[in-house]
Amino acid sequence: MSEKNMEEKVATNSKNVSLPMSRVRLIMKSSPDVSCINQDALFLTTKATELFVQHLALSSYKNGSGKDTNTLSYSDLANAAEETETFQFLTDILPKKILARDYLKSLEEMEKDDDNL
Repeated sequence: MSEKNMEEKVATNSKNVSLPMSRVRLIMKSSPDVSCINQDALFLTTKATELFVQHLALSSYKNGSGKDTNTLSYSDLANAAEETETFQFLTDILPKKILARDYLKSLEEMEKDDDNL
């Protein structure tokens, strides 16, 4: 494939996606297993990521609390990650927020339980 055709293909592909392909390439290259990235693979990865984020946002919005105000909050995303089997792998990345006093209280309770054993 000539260099001109390659540039046209990249330009056409970048018009079809919302995420910056240069960022996706940078993330892909951060893996030690990746040495060379094909333009088609880059486009497909970018498009798949975009569709996944869209699916996560729509699912979170439909099951979230912001329907009335037409908003999507972090807690909606965290709830979707925890409650939907498809998104369970995101629970470490999107944990539910907890207040510091609640966390400290749960730590104290855990220490009491450990002392009782």
